Amino acid sequence: MADVFSKKKRSEIMSKIRSKDTGIEKIVFAYLRKNNIYFQKHYSKIPGKPDIALPSQKKAVFINGDFWHGYRFGDWKDRLPKDYWKNKIAGNIKRDAKNYRLLRRKGWRILKVWSHRLKKSPVAECQKIADFLKK
Repeated sequence: MADVFSKKKRSEIMSKIRSKDTGIEKIVFAYLRKNNIYFQKHYSKIPGKPDIALPSQKKAVFINGDFWHGYRFGDWKDRLPKDYWKNKIAGNIKRDAKNYRLLRRKGWRILKVWSHRLKKSPVAECQKIADFLKK
């Protein structure tokens, strides 16, 4: 199936997709700051660059976008228009699993949060993250 947008328009659309400081991340960051929970954003010294990290306690939180990280990927992968996207998302899933494994071996505790859950009940999910970081 051909793309409905020109190459130039598709490039413009894709350039607007951010990997850091997304709207959902900003909501979580604001909630944590409001509750005096100090953290490192996008901590790059460990595999996977978690969105939220407490290096001293070896805790990491990953806020995963449903599409990019393949939430229930098996249910919808056949609807993707090109093999490129299937391979891209499958690769993301493998990379995430590898990074989580590496972190756990190094003694890190990990919390993975899906964006659809944050959209559905932001306060409850933010509290879940805060509780994880406080423990």
